[in-house]
Amino acid sequence: MEKIGVLLVSYGAREVAMADTLLRSPNHKVELYVADKQCNPFNAKHATKHVVIPSLNIDEICKFTMANKDVLDFVLVGSENPIINGIRDLIEAKTGVPVICPKKAYAIEESKVAQRILFEEIAPEANPRFQVFDPAKYPTKADVKDAVYKWLDELDNHVVVKPDKPALGKGVGVWGDHFITREQLFEHFLSIFEYSSVVIEEKLLGEESSCMGFCDGKHFVLLPDTRDYKRAFDGDQGPNTGGMGSYKANKDYLPFLTVVDRKAELELARRVFESWKKKIPDDTALRGVPLYLAFMHTGRGIKILEINSRPGDPEIMNLLPIIKDDFVDVCLRMVDGTLKGVGMEKSATVLTYKVPPDYGGYCEMYPDKLDKVAVGTPVDLTKAEALSKKYGANIRIYPGSMEVRNGKNYALKSRTVGILGIGESIEEARQISQEGARAINGGALWNRIDVAAKKHITKSVRNMEKLKCRV
Repeated sequence: MEKIGVLLVSYGAREVAMADTLLRSPNHKVELYVADKQCNPFNAKHATKHVVIPSLNIDEICKFTMANKDVLDFVLVGSENPIINGIRDLIEAKTGVPVICPKKAYAIEESKVAQRILFEEIAPEANPRFQVFDPAKYPTKADVKDAVYKWLDELDNHVVVKPDKPALGKGVGVWGDHFITREQLFEHFLSIFEYSSVVIEEKLLGEESSCMGFCDGKHFVLLPDTRDYKRAFDGDQGPNTGGMGSYKANKDYLPFLTVVDRKAELELARRVFESWKKKIPDDTALRGVPLYLAFMHTGRGIKILEINSRPGDPEIMNLLPIIKDDFVDVCLRMVDGTLKGVGMEKSATVLTYKVPPDYGGYCEMYPDKLDKVAVGTPVDLTKAEALSKKYGANIRIYPGSMEVRNGKNYALKSRTVGILGIGESIEEARQISQEGARAINGGALWNRIDVAAKKHITKSVRNMEKLKCRV
């Protein structure tokens, strides 16, 4: 087997899924080098060399790359901040080691304003109505309040308020969910406007899907659809989070969509990519996952909620384990500019995240359910990992915001561990994922139990049918 050296820049469970997929390569013996945000137990166990850089500072990561450049074939980056900060530009310039992620100038998620302007040029029919509020254009609070209220009049208050810059999914405010009066909305608006421009766009009603693809700069290979669960609690209640779980059906599109819907997604995604690519002189600049699209399927067709320039967390975890091709070879083809396709198994997958008690407002929402004795205790993955004896490769345990201290695993502040189930159906995959979640003890961790539940999926199917009937 050919030896391959890979440096993984790791933030959490998403990158552990990448590491796991690389290490399962049937064609290559992978030597894994990890620049880690924390001492992740999976990375610490499997890496040939492992360094913890809590800030994921790109200069420090570049130094680690330089020290090992003679044995590295490529660097793989999943997290948005290093990409936005220009990690690829820096490492390639200083070390010559190819990096799989977009270049700094094309990290499209850095600006929601830039996204909306780009969509308006390429696919205006997929763009929700929007208005940008730039602090430089409004001398006083009264001026901007007047402008905001006029825009609310036009949209009958049904809007979404978004910061221009990334806020890890926590800066978005939605009418009817986060505020029910203009005063509440404007207070939220000002909390963002103080620091950056704000986009206020129409609130879209429909069903969401996520679609992303691998890219070598010239070719964009789209992967199957996934569905993310942003809200903290069952029934889609509570605040937005980074994502409490996700699922993929045993076909390329989701249960509430049709073959026609999937075709429309692909056409729109490819049009965005091809039109954007024409504006870029460097035919390697979009290498990696340059477009991770969040679609809203409405009664008026597909709309684009937003685009990110990195793999989705958790959605990429639904896809990596069911790639038929050797993932190392996929990465090498991205580097070489020869990526023409990626084979996928016809399996369903469900990812459930277990999170700490102070995540998503759980302590305040369910104080009576909180196991106060278990708060801060070590997290035991032993029983969950042992389920591989029962399910084989159909269960994967991906530690995320977790670190090793004195030989024990402790949860940090964000999503602690992802549990992926793989099956012939969504329900089979869900049962495996939930069983794995129940097998994890300690830390007072909790999780949603309705991710990919039949009731939730049926509701989405019926809602989509109603929306289409209204057209």
